[in-house]
Amino acid sequence: MAAASIRLFNTMTMQKETLEPAVPGKLGVYVCGPTVYSYVHIGNARTFTSFDVVVRYLRYRGFEVKYVRNYTDVDDKIIKAAHETGEEPVALAARFVEAFREDARALHLLEPDVSPKVSDHLAEIIGIIGKLVDKGLAYESKGDVYFSVRHYPEYAKLSKRNLDDLCAGERVQPGEQKHEPLDFALWKAAKPGEPAWDSPWGKGRPGWHIECSAMSAKYLGETFDIHGGGLDLIFPHHENEIAQSEGASGKTFSRYWMHCGFLDLEGAKMSKSLGNVVRLRDALTKVDPEALRFFFVGTHYRHPLNFADKGLADAEQRMEYFYETLRKVDERVSGKDFGKGPLYGEPHKHLTEFESQMDDDFNTAGALGALSGLFAQMNELTDKPPVKDKAQVGRTLQALREDVRKVSGVLGLFEDEPAQWLLRRRDRAVKERGIDVAKVESLIQARNEARKAKNFAEGDRLREELKGMGVEILDTAAGTVWKVAPQ
Repeated sequence: MAAASIRLFNTMTMQKETLEPAVPGKLGVYVCGPTVYSYVHIGNARTFTSFDVVVRYLRYRGFEVKYVRNYTDVDDKIIKAAHETGEEPVALAARFVEAFREDARALHLLEPDVSPKVSDHLAEIIGIIGKLVDKGLAYESKGDVYFSVRHYPEYAKLSKRNLDDLCAGERVQPGEQKHEPLDFALWKAAKPGEPAWDSPWGKGRPGWHIECSAMSAKYLGETFDIHGGGLDLIFPHHENEIAQSEGASGKTFSRYWMHCGFLDLEGAKMSKSLGNVVRLRDALTKVDPEALRFFFVGTHYRHPLNFADKGLADAEQRMEYFYETLRKVDERVSGKDFGKGPLYGEPHKHLTEFESQMDDDFNTAGALGALSGLFAQMNELTDKPPVKDKAQVGRTLQALREDVRKVSGVLGLFEDEPAQWLLRRRDRAVKERGIDVAKVESLIQARNEARKAKNFAEGDRLREELKGMGVEILDTAAGTVWKVAPQ
């Protein structure tokens, strides 16, 4: 499948560019992963979902993608959290790595090809720091090692910030041994009670930024194709990565930079430090994982997204519509042979539009519009087919259903059996509304018996009684099914 038409917005150049891999047909993608001192929050989850879809689509388009997403398991925040809980920092980090993996699986995030940890890559980190010291781009100061920003003329080329303005806003903090305020730590001298490793500059641990330079170089090479993360990482994290990586290697670090917009909660950027945080695992007790994914991809990855209950409710209701459609289509065509012959209309036009939208900087919002057209076409063919040839309708529905599977592989949606997803959705709504399931089942049975006896008035009365309980019923080829009506 042709991939040359994919265009993405490169934060470095601030414009859309045609994606051209350094090695034809192959792509290296690095995404900054979580700092594992707590449970992942939905702001991080939005970023990881966005890049999960990017990687899925690149593979769909035929690229061989090597996807790397790291774990920061050595960090000041981890040490602080461990002191508060009485755990060893390494043990606390390991616990939250496993928690992240659980949450990622629940959200249908693909496991990266490589998930490196800082604690496993000290040799690579020390090696890059040594190169920077040898080149005069870094200096040792009382056991610490700092990158000298003034000795790297291209500093701030990603964030487009003025160096003098940055210096004016920075101060050397107590305990820091750096020469200038903007210089950043590559290595921190050991302190009592903190994890430490041997190095040419004495015992200590790496600074935050150097880890990604070391791990991306090990698994993707000194130059790779796409580096991603949240907007908040542009400065200083990604800026510092560029300086230290390109300073050490003399080569371009990443050829394309992609950044995901903020997720807002009540108008404020969500971050653990601000406190206005919703943990992913808490959100997933209130909303279906696929509905949350649908909510995330409903907004272009570069745009801000407001996290609100109504948006989540709308997403879950929309997913219910999709799954009800799939159940109806599967009942009609699954496992059946409609023979060979022409299809009705232009059955693949919506898939073509989906690809066109995704080729344009991974525009998932536009892609969902194409998806809606695909489902509308399936509903038309099942409910009011415009042609009388049932075999032609069946073949067309099967072709459309296969297109849904292709879209599913990109968006990470519709991965469940429709009946199972709808039942889980109903069970959650039943608990939230306090509906008596036994009574519902009894009334449905009574209605079926009334209809069988051709007592349609009684059947209609029972339907209204169920409606008053907040229950909608649907008579299908497989029997009567019911769901909780939206409030």
